[in-house]
Amino acid sequence: MAPHASLGPVKLKLDLHDIFNRGQDIDRALNAIINEAVQKKATLVEIIPGKGSGQLKKRVLRFLDQKEIKALYHRVEKDSKNFGRLFIHFRHK
Repeated sequence: MAPHASLGPVKLKLDLHDIFNRGQDIDRALNAIINEAVQKKATLVEIIPGKGSGQLKKRVLRFLDQKEIKALYHRVEKDSKNFGRLFIHFRHK
């Protein structure tokens, strides 16, 4: 049996609390989670920049807005109930 075959859609999660002040680590972590989502055909990635000042969330949104990254996912959803959380939706062919 293939891994995840019976588990339904793959969902990934990235919590940035631990590296909020380390720019290169943030970009590396974001790249890694997006690549993992593509590789595993995840339908959803939850990114938690935390509430804070909002700077980290802005940085994540800027990262996601890059042309080569934007081409990999379907849409970004801001959690209406939790300001410190984003969902990236994927559609795999």
